[in-house]
Amino acid sequence: MTEIYQDEPEPAKPERSPGGKFLMVLLMGFLLTIPLFVTWLLVYDRQNQSETAQQSIVSGWGGEQVFAGPKLVLPYTARVQETVEQDGKAVTRTNMVKRELFLAPQTVKLDSRLKTQTKKRAIYEVVVYDSSISGAAQFKLPDDFKRNGIAIEDIDFAAAELRFGLSDARGLAGDNRVSVDGQPLTLKPGKGLGETGNSGFFAWVDATKLIDGALDADFAIRFKGNQSLTIAPHAGQTIWTVRSEWPHPSFTGSFLPETEQTKVTAAGFEAQYLITNLALGTSLVSTDAGPQVSPQSAIEAGYREPTVGGVAASATVGLIQPVDVYGQVDRAAKYGFLIIGFTFVAFLLFDLIGGVRISSVQYILIGAALVLFFVLLLAFAEIIGFALAYVAASMATIGLITAYSASVLSSWRRASLVSGLLAGLYGAIYILLSLEAYSLLIGSLLVFAALAGVMFVTRRLDWSSSLIRTRA
Repeated sequence: MTEIYQDEPEPAKPERSPGGKFLMVLLMGFLLTIPLFVTWLLVYDRQNQSETAQQSIVSGWGGEQVFAGPKLVLPYTARVQETVEQDGKAVTRTNMVKRELFLAPQTVKLDSRLKTQTKKRAIYEVVVYDSSISGAAQFKLPDDFKRNGIAIEDIDFAAAELRFGLSDARGLAGDNRVSVDGQPLTLKPGKGLGETGNSGFFAWVDATKLIDGALDADFAIRFKGNQSLTIAPHAGQTIWTVRSEWPHPSFTGSFLPETEQTKVTAAGFEAQYLITNLALGTSLVSTDAGPQVSPQSAIEAGYREPTVGGVAASATVGLIQPVDVYGQVDRAAKYGFLIIGFTFVAFLLFDLIGGVRISSVQYILIGAALVLFFVLLLAFAEIIGFALAYVAASMATIGLITAYSASVLSSWRRASLVSGLLAGLYGAIYILLSLEAYSLLIGSLLVFAALAGVMFVTRRLDWSSSLIRTRA
């Protein structure tokens, strides 16, 4: 008689409890923060490369310019007393030293025209301009000049200098003209003003007329620069009118233009500044060369605290690019946790409620695809712009994860739900990036709604139970 042996069925391996699966998904999400952080570093690195490339493009053109002046510099003789020890006794001596007196104009009118163009190299570009500044200034000794403690007879008016400051003198072009009382002056290099780090140019002038009258100076200066133009005002009244065909200006610095005189359209902009000496908080007569004003880019100027009253005061017009792709990609990458979290929760619900077993490796692969979205976004944005790059990167990521989900979830219907979730997430994040003022509010409401939905779906789930799958 033949005995028949039947193999006993192997006991089914116990699955993790729902709470264990949740902790496993949480761990997978935490591990994905490492490549997500590396993506942020990649954005900063590409932004630094872009700035380096931009500086290389404009290296021979002219930097972010700061224009100051004109000022009259009057040499004078000062009596300086010093005490020295001689033969065991303190002896006071009076020495005659040469010093400079800086006289700012009573009024100055500046009219600037910025002709812009975009210079490119490979995928990088920068805005440059050719500026023409015409102006008129009137110099006069203030009525209370004697309060400065400098005698008129100690001033050598015949050896005066009319100085202009320009932070990057390499940008000076031809056709620069300066005249005083109708008499043309010969311009000399160097001897700028303190506001521009002593960079600029000057002209010798006989200012004897200042003793009992006024001097009128007229000038037309042409120079090149890039990204921004800053003026360092120092006069009883400064009126600065600036116009350009560039449609994206940024007004920053210590002073803003007059609202009624400012127009910004698609064809360009025109703005007018009115700055008085009372607002500056400085005297028109000074023995100090003045604090230096640093060139300010259109972005950096917005983060510097404007100061007046003896400290660097300025008015800046920036020519900004309408779209900063690196800033937008950086902001989008900050929502990476939101995308990964929502997607992982969706797959976790399929696992807990739908009965589809998903391994930790599959979670990692899906998370890697979500992180790769931001790398694709950065790569495409540098070439085709942010909007098209966002569409291309999101479509590629959604297509990849949907196809993979159809196999993992064993159903194209379930995969289509994942596809719809991702499309909604990417669409919502794009809206958040567009609505800066309400991004926190909308984002908070989305997270609240998602949490409420998960709590409702899993309200009857026993998170501590151990589930056992048996083979059919």
